[in-house]
Amino acid sequence: MEHQRISDAFGGVGGFPTPVSAHVREEQFGGIHAFTVTTEWSQTDLVQNSRLHYLQQWTLITDPKDHNSIKTVIPGQCVPLSGELLSAFSPIQSLRAVVREMGDQQFLEIWHNHGIRKSLNLTALKMHGKVYNEAPFACLSWSSCENKLLYVAEKNRNETQAGDAPCIEDRNLYHEEWGEGLTNRSHSVLCMLDLESFTIRVLEGVPDTVSPGQALWAPSGDSLYFIGWLHKPYRLGLKFCSNRRSDLFRLDLKGYCERISEGNSSVSCPRLSPDGSVLIYQLGEVFGPHNQCLCLQQLELQSGKITTILDVVLRSQPTQFAGMYEPLPLHCWSEDGQKVVFSSARRNWKDLYMFDRRTKTITFLSNKPTDHSRVYGSWKLLTIQKDLMVVCCSSPSTPPTLRVEFLPAAGEAVTWQTLQQPTTFDFQWTIMDIQPELEEEDTCYSDLDFTAILVRPPHSLPETKIPLVIFIHGGPHSHFPAEWNSTAAGLAALGFAVLMVNYRGSIGFGQESILSLIGHIGNQDVKDVHKAVITALQRDLTLDSQRLAVMGGSHGGFVACHLIAQYPEFYKVCVARNPVINAATLLGTSDIVDWRYSSAGCNYSYTNIPSDMILDKLLKMSPIYHAFKIRNPVLLLLGAKDRRVSPHQGLELYKHLKSRNVQTRLLWYPEDGHSLSRVDTQADCFLNTVLWLQRHLVTHTE
Repeated sequence: MEHQRISDAFGGVGGFPTPVSAHVREEQFGGIHAFTVTTEWSQTDLVQNSRLHYLQQWTLITDPKDHNSIKTVIPGQCVPLSGELLSAFSPIQSLRAVVREMGDQQFLEIWHNHGIRKSLNLTALKMHGKVYNEAPFACLSWSSCENKLLYVAEKNRNETQAGDAPCIEDRNLYHEEWGEGLTNRSHSVLCMLDLESFTIRVLEGVPDTVSPGQALWAPSGDSLYFIGWLHKPYRLGLKFCSNRRSDLFRLDLKGYCERISEGNSSVSCPRLSPDGSVLIYQLGEVFGPHNQCLCLQQLELQSGKITTILDVVLRSQPTQFAGMYEPLPLHCWSEDGQKVVFSSARRNWKDLYMFDRRTKTITFLSNKPTDHSRVYGSWKLLTIQKDLMVVCCSSPSTPPTLRVEFLPAAGEAVTWQTLQQPTTFDFQWTIMDIQPELEEEDTCYSDLDFTAILVRPPHSLPETKIPLVIFIHGGPHSHFPAEWNSTAAGLAALGFAVLMVNYRGSIGFGQESILSLIGHIGNQDVKDVHKAVITALQRDLTLDSQRLAVMGGSHGGFVACHLIAQYPEFYKVCVARNPVINAATLLGTSDIVDWRYSSAGCNYSYTNIPSDMILDKLLKMSPIYHAFKIRNPVLLLLGAKDRRVSPHQGLELYKHLKSRNVQTRLLWYPEDGHSLSRVDTQADCFLNTVLWLQRHLVTHTE
């Protein structure tokens, strides 16, 4: 019965659809002026153990006297999608290109208003390997004339450059890959479909030392821009890492290729202005923090001049713009080509911003930054086209919903239109600003604070003490925005309060906060989380200080295991997903070995060989160093295919705890990786997590 109640609770909060992309088309119906908004959604179906995808359209009819004022909203039906890996609308005729996978075959389809126009079996053509549909490589880019289409695929290994069969001695040759989440992604190539002849061509001229991705056409249509990630001397993991050596290149269709970006840097998200005069892109440092505050570069195509138009924010005040941390959406320009619209982290929020290139000013387009009582804590821009913004909004008590509005004129307020009525749960959530203890302040980065979000269950009785789950994000350079989180919502629905901590080193506080954690991992982050818990208990007397649980994944699991070890009288139970347990042994097994050095405050070089000093430092900053103090129950959830944090990390702790008769349980997911993202895995993890918490937190109240 309890199992069913938990599963029902997870199904009740985990099945809400989330918009993942949007496209805007302007239309005329007689004398009626309208915009069609086409959105793609993802939704978890626990019955089928799968994520379903579907399209839904809205027709927005504008005021005849003011085409930037929405008068009527007409929703359309949901249309299920099957097997689509990538899709993109053409800029003029709204043709739709689709890369579809059916079994082991991949197809490229072109659709128009009267059905399918052409379908090509890419697998049968044998021009290349599998098409890339994962970030950061994936793209499906139309030329402005709509007769050419770009995409990225794996380089064909079946033939040598001379066209001969590969040498028999190379049949077991090792091919490097791009790490966690990018299995079988080794060397990409740029591919072009010519829609006049319907032929596929692998473009020549890309340096063999890079893997290309994120390609887009130049205005003329006879050349293109792309990002190239360097292979040499070997590949490092790319997923969740904005610090990989990469460059912006220009390639013409005759095979001439030139590097555009300058210096040793990390480049991403090239976006062309509507008039084709300017290309912007994000720029970051190589190595160091795996996620960082980025600057925005501008390339003037006619002169070739490159300038920084939005710089890194070192430190920000609570109500100020805190920097750019997230990839730009594919469409981020205003129609006049002067403004860039994007979403980014700011403390506990994800806000929507407009940057004006002329005035160099930033405007908040979401709620006022001083309004902590706002309904939505997260605003994610899906697209802006024809100056119509399409945004996904949510909060810890409100699942994702879709909102639209036109870009405001200078000095005007934004009046958002919600396309579907959102569901709201009776969860109370509050924001906490926290100052670290004076003795815990970094002398190089003093006066930094951090934050936390407290989510309380509904309808708790005043005299009832509420158990508290401390939920710690991974990364460590990520953050918990005040957005819908199905795990936190599920726990709240079952009567737990949840504290989500953005310790120093989280994004959204400026680059100095990120840098403050380097060399202090296992100390600063651990003490920040503990300080947040103390603060929450002091501010909310209904929280039960005798029923405290710690929970986290990856680096969050690392911190959780530190807390259960270093404060055994305080925290009663721990749940850790693919946790880092022994940073020293992780040096030779992680796909991001550079971060292992950086986390300890050491410079990384490809030629590094672990020294006694670095191994000693990594060991002493690890939970395994304190594991002998653990005496309360620990649940470990491990993905067998994890390439970021080897499952042997969790196994090391498991064996140690078993040897000391400490109550522990290990769940092994043979088909899952670091994120434990399969639908059946997520449902099983939630069920076992709640059962573990209930069993051991109840025990501590008796």
